[in-house]
Amino acid sequence: MAKSLLTYSCSACGHAHKKWAGQCDGCGEWNTLVEEAPMSAGPASSSLGATRGRKVPLMDLDGDIELPPRTLSGVQELDRVLGGGLVASSAVLVGGDPGIGKSTLLLQAAARFARNGLKVIYISGEEASAQVRMRAQRLGVEKSPVRLGTETSLRDILTTLENEKPDLAVIDSIQTMWADNVSSAPGSVSQVRAAAHELTTFAKRKGMAIVLVGHVTKEGQIAGPRVVEHMVDTVLYFEGERGHQFRILRAVKNRFGATDEIGVFEMTGKGLREIKNPSALFLADRDKAQPGSVVFAGIEGTRPVLAEFQALVSPSPHSQSKRTVVGWDSGRLAMILAVLESRCGIPFAGLDVYLNVAGGLKVTEPAADLAVAAALLSAREDTALPADTVVFGEISLSGTLRPAGQTENRLKEAEKLGFSGAIVPSRSKTGAGCTLELKQFDDLIGFTEQTFSAG
Repeated sequence: MAKSLLTYSCSACGHAHKKWAGQCDGCGEWNTLVEEAPMSAGPASSSLGATRGRKVPLMDLDGDIELPPRTLSGVQELDRVLGGGLVASSAVLVGGDPGIGKSTLLLQAAARFARNGLKVIYISGEEASAQVRMRAQRLGVEKSPVRLGTETSLRDILTTLENEKPDLAVIDSIQTMWADNVSSAPGSVSQVRAAAHELTTFAKRKGMAIVLVGHVTKEGQIAGPRVVEHMVDTVLYFEGERGHQFRILRAVKNRFGATDEIGVFEMTGKGLREIKNPSALFLADRDKAQPGSVVFAGIEGTRPVLAEFQALVSPSPHSQSKRTVVGWDSGRLAMILAVLESRCGIPFAGLDVYLNVAGGLKVTEPAADLAVAAALLSAREDTALPADTVVFGEISLSGTLRPAGQTENRLKEAEKLGFSGAIVPSRSKTGAGCTLELKQFDDLIGFTEQTFSAG
């Protein structure tokens, strides 16, 4: 009897299983295994010893390095996130929430690349050609030499790309592509994996760049198997809040540039407008010092960015106090509150705590700990910090303060925007050219005593 070639793949993490099981061995999720057929079964798939492979050519690490050629789009924020422009034969995956502006960004970028001399093809699997043309007219890019196609059949798309030989192809989106050699519905783990594999290998073999649009789950991760993110060279997330006009393009993986680099855009009626000074934008509505408001000097990739933390502490009418966070890690907030209570003797029991990062920015670096602690204490004591002071530093569980990296760049950005003071941990490397008035502390207890007189 012939052995079945069917396998089972986890829809959450992509881990492969030989038989069905209720729980995935890779990520521990329940009821996520789906049946799939292998993409291909070569002569050596059943036994590695049946067919000998060729010898792989080896080389030394030391040698001449030729940097990959790049093409600038003219959108400086996009070129920054890509690491200095688009690399030929590269695969880029762009993810984001529905309606956040992914198609708008890529249509504008495709038009810019086409005007700069690249042959660009835009394939839409979600919208009709009339819808894409209407968006192009609204953005003012309908005269750009971009070739438009609407198709979901992977075989037809590959045939078109092979005949047209473009320099750049945009696929919107990877979840709508359908491979006729895979027996599952479009958007399934098998279809997404097969489509991403075929498009990525085709682009590298033909020497063209390809951009794939990916949907995200409710947890904010790109839908489908995680192996798709490993296949591509660059993974970009397009972030933003529906209530804010600001959008942030963040690189979480880049084989040709720095990770965690960000580009900031503003959504307008005529498309996305790039913001060249995001710090001034995030602090535009901050005019005077208020309790619970603290400016944090952060680093996003290679760029210093100033953002405002806003905290509100109020008596809780319920037996269980609320802890609400927007733009920061809720687990990190719980840690800061625990350190303030156990090390500094400042109770937050019976108090609701609300924390927000103004402007829709998401802050992830630990250097924001001290700014969050300052905002919480400022809100609790109803005492405002000076409006011209920035705060940054990491807090350990023992209550000591640790210096943050790139202190000099943070202070230079603050000085450029008119700030005259900074609260930082001791032993911070400030540089000889720093003119800001610095207040340095070794631990959180000294910070609270000298700043808020909180005992």
